[in-house]
Amino acid sequence: MLIGLVGKPSCGKSTFFKAATLADVLIANYPFTTIKPNHGIGYVRIDCLCRDFKMKCSPQKGSCVGGKRFVPVELMDVAGLVRGASDGKGMGNQFLDDLRQADAFIHIVDISGETNEKGEKTKGHDPAKDVEMLENELNFWHLGIMNKVWKGFARTLQVEKRDFANAVAKQFSGLKISEDDVTEVVSEGGFDVSNALNWSDKELMKFASALRKKTKPMIIAANKIDLPESKSNLEKLRKEFPDLYIVPCSADSELALREAGKPGLIKYIPGDKSFEITGGVTGKQKEALEKIKKDVLNIYGSTGVQEVLDKVVFELLKYIAVFPVDNANKLVDSKGNVLPDCFLIPEYSTALNFAYHIHTDLGDKFIKAIDAKTKKAISKEHKLKHRDVVEIVTE
Repeated sequence: MLIGLVGKPSCGKSTFFKAATLADVLIANYPFTTIKPNHGIGYVRIDCLCRDFKMKCSPQKGSCVGGKRFVPVELMDVAGLVRGASDGKGMGNQFLDDLRQADAFIHIVDISGETNEKGEKTKGHDPAKDVEMLENELNFWHLGIMNKVWKGFARTLQVEKRDFANAVAKQFSGLKISEDDVTEVVSEGGFDVSNALNWSDKELMKFASALRKKTKPMIIAANKIDLPESKSNLEKLRKEFPDLYIVPCSADSELALREAGKPGLIKYIPGDKSFEITGGVTGKQKEALEKIKKDVLNIYGSTGVQEVLDKVVFELLKYIAVFPVDNANKLVDSKGNVLPDCFLIPEYSTALNFAYHIHTDLGDKFIKAIDAKTKKAISKEHKLKHRDVVEIVTE
C-alpha cells in the first residue's frame, strides 16, 4: 500500500512526512523544498491482540507499545503542487507521474491561511482555494490521460464489443483501476457506456473525476491547526466541503513530541491525547511541551498526524488488519515468535485471499484455516474481520 502526500509548496508536507516516518528529510519554509519524492515508512495504529490473550508479542515489522500495534505502510512525499500542474507548470509533470502508484492521497493544507497558492508567506489566504485547486488539477490529470487514448480506446471497444469495465481497466491499469471500480463508477454516475464514443468533453470530465475519486481517494490534513486563524478556517472548510474527510493536525507538534520521546524526555505514544514528562527537560522545553498540550492536544485530542494515517487506511481505503500464525493454540510462528506479523488487507477479504496475500504457495495448497479466537475451522470463502488471528492449513 502506497499513500501519497500532496499539497501546495510550504504547506508543511515535509514536516508531516518527517513526523510520520522520522525520516531524515529537508524541511524549509520556502517553495519546492521537496524536488524528488521522499519515500518512507509510516505506521497505522490498532489495538494489539497481545492484551486480549495476555501474552507478550514479538513484532517482526513495526512495533507494539503499551498494547498499541503499529503496522507499516509506505508513504511518498512529492513535490509541491501549483495551479496549472496538469499543464506542466511548476513540478507538475513530475509530481503527477510520481502519483500513479498511490492508493490514496493525503492532501496537506495550511489551514492557518498564512501561505498563498504559490507557497509564499501571506495573511488571510482561504484554504478552501487550495482544496479546490488540487481537486481540479487531479481531475485534469486524469482527463489528460484519458484524452490521449480515448478515441482509439472507444473505437476498439466498438469494433471488438468488449465489456466496457474490462476495457477501461485494461487501458488504465497503470493507475490501479479495476473492473469493479469502473462498474461502480458507471452505476453510481448513471453513465451511458453504449454511447461512450460520443461523450462530450463535459461527460468525459465527469467520468474522469468520478474514476479518480473512486481509485485515488483523498483525505484533508488541516495542518498548522495551532495558529491564530486556523480554527475559524477549519470550520469554513468543513462547511464548504461536507463530503470530505478533514482532520485538524499539527505536524510540528507531532514531530516535537516524537523527537522528545527518543531520548526519553517524555513518554508518548503516537496518537495519544497526552504525554508524560519522564526526563530532565529545560524550562524552555517544558514551556514548549505545555503549549502543545494546551493548544493542540487538549482541544483536538491528538496532534492529528496518527489519526490521518489511520483514517486513510481503515476508513478511506477500508482495509482491515489480520494476524497470521502457524499455531492457532499458541499464537506463534514456526520459530516460536508470538503474533509476529500483521497484514493490512482489503475489507471482505476471504481466508483464501489472505493465504494468497501472504504467499502464493499458501493459496495454492490451501485446505482450510483456523480462527485462533474460536479455535474453529473456517472455509476458504470465510470473510475475515478486523483483528482476526488465522492459521492457514495447507496440504
